[in-house]
Amino acid sequence: MNSNILITGAKGQLGQELQLLVEEKNHALAQATFYFTDSDSLDICDEAKLTAYIDAHAIDTIINCAAYTNVDKAEEDEDLAFAVNATAVKSMAILAVKKAIRLMHISTDYVFDGKSYRPIKENAPTNPDGVYARSKLEGENAIRRLSPQGAIIIRTSWVYSSFGSNFVHTMLKLGKERDNLNVVCDQIGTPTYARDLAKSILEIVKEKPIAKEVTTYHYSNEGVCSWYDFAHAIFELEAIDCMLTPISTEQYPTPAKRPHYSVLNKAKIKEDYSMVIPHWRESLKVCLAVLNGKKI
Repeated sequence: MNSNILITGAKGQLGQELQLLVEEKNHALAQATFYFTDSDSLDICDEAKLTAYIDAHAIDTIINCAAYTNVDKAEEDEDLAFAVNATAVKSMAILAVKKAIRLMHISTDYVFDGKSYRPIKENAPTNPDGVYARSKLEGENAIRRLSPQGAIIIRTSWVYSSFGSNFVHTMLKLGKERDNLNVVCDQIGTPTYARDLAKSILEIVKEKPIAKEVTTYHYSNEGVCSWYDFAHAIFELEAIDCMLTPISTEQYPTPAKRPHYSVLNKAKIKEDYSMVIPHWRESLKVCLAVLNGKKI
């Protein structure tokens, strides 16, 4: 497939995993040229600069991994959160329509209110709570309003990686520093290993769009757990001797509200792309092996 693919957010967890897969040629897009950018090399909030970059590199596909993801800080940094998560996404959608660019955008489980009790389907009602959540939904809706042909929105949850700052890194650090640790047990979801998501994105990009209209998918690893369960698995697999105590969300207040239940139903993406998704615990083993210096 001859293609010029722009990947934004290259310094984020997902962006770095995509870059690693491309560098290792661990994908089926041998004829594609990839352009990885971050906020230092391309300000996606500046539509003129974004347009110039796309024109200069004859971009025909955008994978937008860029996002303002500091959920708590977003509560006091609303303008920047909306600029990155909504306005810049709208600009990409406008350009995708004008220049017949294929757009793939990464979104979040936070667009839901967490009051469900069964895995959430793509067409479930959204009800974001907090600046981050609202800004991400506004970005999604901008794509739907402008409707670039073949555009895809992928919502994911609880992302972690061997790169960047995330729950796995935090638990490994705190588990080795402390004798005991309190972890929330009443928020339920599914961890997503960013490398699994990155592989799936590249698999989707190599296929022709299934539909002309904007399509929304859900992606996480398989299985269900709480943050306490996730931490317990990390400590067990790494033989970390730190006592874990389950606590309620009320005992660990944060500026931004977290969804109590954000398990995503992945039937649609699995059916459309014949996708086999690993269980979260198996993917956690892989990530920990990578962190321990093993070649995977």
